[in-house]
Amino acid sequence: MSGQKSKASKKKKPRYLELADELRVEVLRGDYSDPGDFPTESVLCKKFDVSRFTVREALRKLTSEGLIARKRGSGTIVQPATARAGALHQPLSNVGEILQYAHDTTISFEKLPPQEIPVKIAEQTGITPQRKWFVFHGTRLKPGRKRPIAMTVAWINPDLADVVDKIDIDAATLFGQIEELGDLTTGRVTQDIQAIAATENFAADLGLDEGDPILRILRCYFDQNDRLFEISASYHPGERFAYSMHIEVD
Repeated sequence: MSGQKSKASKKKKPRYLELADELRVEVLRGDYSDPGDFPTESVLCKKFDVSRFTVREALRKLTSEGLIARKRGSGTIVQPATARAGALHQPLSNVGEILQYAHDTTISFEKLPPQEIPVKIAEQTGITPQRKWFVFHGTRLKPGRKRPIAMTVAWINPDLADVVDKIDIDAATLFGQIEELGDLTTGRVTQDIQAIAATENFAADLGLDEGDPILRILRCYFDQNDRLFEISASYHPGERFAYSMHIEVD
C-alpha cells in the first residue's frame, strides 16, 4: 500500500512541459524549414489533444529559449538560425537528446593509433590511465552548411579492443555502437563545458584563426558498472553552436 502511495505522490511533468519538449525536438530537427510553417494554436490543440492554456504555456517556454517568436497578426514563427547567432542549439537533459543531436548531424571518424590520454584531459576527468587508449578523430557537419560545427576527439577504453575493431567510423555516435557491440549500458554521463582558445590544428580544421574562442564539451561515459569506457572532447566555434538546458523546478 505504501508503495502505491509513493508512486502516486511522485510528481509528473506538467503537460505544457511535455508539449514544449515535443515541439522543441520538431523545431531543432528542422520540421518547420519555412519560419511561417509553425502550426497555429488551434492546430496544436487538436494535434496534441490539449487545452489552449497548455499550448500557450508551451509556446511561452520555447519563446524564452529563443526558438520561436510570437507576433500579433503574424502568429508564431520559428526563429531562423541567423536570429540565434547562426548557431546550432542543442538541448540536453538526458542521453536521448545527445542521440537526437547525432541524428541531426553527420560525422565521419578516422581511427588513429592508440595514445595516452592528454594530460589536460586526464586532469579534468580525474583519471590516471596507465595504458594507451584507442583514439578516433571526427568532423561533425550540419546539412546545408559548408563549415563544420565541431571537431571531436574520442578515446575508447583499451579493454574494449574487440569492440573497437567492429566500430563503423561513419555511424552517428561511438558510445551508441559501443553499447550495442560491447553488450553494455550507459549508466551515467558527466559533462564539462569550457571556453578555450583554438589551437593551431583545431583552428585550421574549423576555419578559424589560432587563438579564436571555441567551446569545448568534455563528456565521460560510464557503463552500468561505473567503468569509464569513453571520453569525448568536442570543439565548437562559438558562433556555430549554443547549448540550451531546460531545468524543472520542483
